[in-house]
Formats: sequence, structure tokens, C-alpha cells
Amino acid sequence: MADSLPSPPPPACSPLALDVPLAARVRRAIASVPHAPAPPTGWPVVLAFHGGQTHPEFMRRFCGLDALAAAGQAIVVYPAGTGSREDILTWNGGNCCGQAMIDAADDVGFARALLDALAARLPVDGHRIHATGMSNGAMMAYRLAAEMADRIASIAPVAGPMALAAIAPARPVPVLHFHGTLDQFTPLEGGVGRRSVTRVSHRPVVEGILDWVHANGCPPQPRRDPIPCSDEGITVERFTWGPGRDGAEVVYYRLDGGGHTWPGRPPDSFFLGPCALSLDANCLIWDFFQRHPLPAR
Repeated sequence: MADSLPSPPPPACSPLALDVPLAARVRRAIASVPHAPAPPTGWPVVLAFHGGQTHPEFMRRFCGLDALAAAGQAIVVYPAGTGSREDILTWNGGNCCGQAMIDAADDVGFARALLDALAARLPVDGHRIHATGMSNGAMMAYRLAAEMADRIASIAPVAGPMALAAIAPARPVPVLHFHGTLDQFTPLEGGVGRRSVTRVSHRPVVEGILDWVHANGCPPQPRRDPIPCSDEGITVERFTWGPGRDGAEVVYYRLDGGGHTWPGRPPDSFFLGPCALSLDANCLIWDFFQRHPLPAR
């Protein structure tokens, strides 16, 4: 009799469903929790906000950040936006998007309540809570940095501009941004994207980035560095402003020839455009988050 096939290795992290009462409704999220023992100071947390008209499980597959939990580095939390269907959800990031914006959903309040609920269940390092997101989720990460600077250590928006007209954060918040020049959903130059579903007119991406350069007290002129990229038709340049107050910096990866994609992850649709698969955004995001915890007070 032939030997039986070996059993696959057990997953190194497990999903945890979180239900969070907020006002008259219950909001939800999925957390990917490492199987490893927690660090003495508790787990770092990465909030990963899904794009508009998607949902948390889609974001888990899309961005691949569960690898952080599987490696025993952080708890990764995928919050759910709001909408009339469980699989078509949006965030109130400011001037975008969808029903969440129309209803003035208290998504900042949800984020605060979610972090409280998570800390009640698991050991969490309150100095290492970070946020990232895709598209409309990137806008939500920007909003948290502007309105929850007391708890959000640093952010890494991907393919989504800031959707706030102005910011006045309580402290400098380090920002890492990725954006493609061929993004047809949230155009680099602003305005309404050719493939936009919401038909929102967005701010120019760099305009929002420069708001954070000013808010963080960074020098106005960036350092510019070409970044190796082996993907055909795509070149990458990194702009770095800083250091500013409390060591804050603003870093922008401009992907010339890139689309509405997550660098390093194959896009799930042709319509999202080209992706810089050789640029590992997740590695860059985690390195950035490790460099920028919440300052001790």
C-alpha cells in the first residue's frame, strides 16, 4: 500500500471574529491572531481597511497581510465598512465613499471601539497600532491618522488619496504612501477616475501627501531615490520627507506605469491595471511600522 500523503502544516494564525456594538448597530471585524506567544508588551496591531464595495475577507486575500500574523509579528485586523449588502461595503473617509459617506457613518468611532474590544480579548501593545488600507480603505487610514493620532502610530495608504480637505492631527503621524501613475480609479492627478464607480472627484494625491509633510514639520524638499523594479513598463521612485517633529517622516513610492494595485500582490482583475510585483509593499509597510511606534509621553 502506498504511503499516505503527509498532512499539511497547521496554519500559524487563526481568525477571530469581533462584534462591536456601536450606537444602534453592531459592527464587525476579522482579526488574524498569531499562534506564537505574545511579546511581553503585547501584540502590535495592523488595521487593514478594505477597498470600496468589497469586504474584509476579500481584503485578506487581496493584500496578503496575514503573513505578518503567521510569522508571529502582529495581529492583523480587517474591519468591515457599512452598506446594504455584506459584500459591498464602504468607508466614510471624508468626501468618499458611497453609502458610508452619505450616512455620515462614524467609522472613526468604530475604529476606537474596535481597538478597545480587541484589547479586552488579547494582549495589545498600545504604542504599536498602525493602519493601512486599499483605495477607499487608504482614505480611511488617512482619516484615522488625522482624527485618532492619540492611538494610531503610523499609516501606510495604498492607491487611495486623502479624502479630507484639511487636517490638524494631535501629533505628527508618519505616512508611507504607494500610488501608480496609471491608476484609473483614484487618479494620481486627482479628479474623477475613468473607471470610478462612485464618480467622486478626488484631491490630487501629492497635494494630500504635502499636507502631511507640513503637519509633521518635515523639510519641504524630499530626497529622491530610484528603486529597483524588474516589472516591464514600471519604474519606481521613492520620495522621502523628513525627519520632522518627533522623528516623523513622509514617504511616497511613485509607481510610473502602475495601476490601482497593491505592489507585490497579483491583482484580482485585469481592470485594476499593471502591478509592480517585484516591489514587496508588505515588507516595506512592516519595516515602516516597526520604525514608527507611538512616541512615549
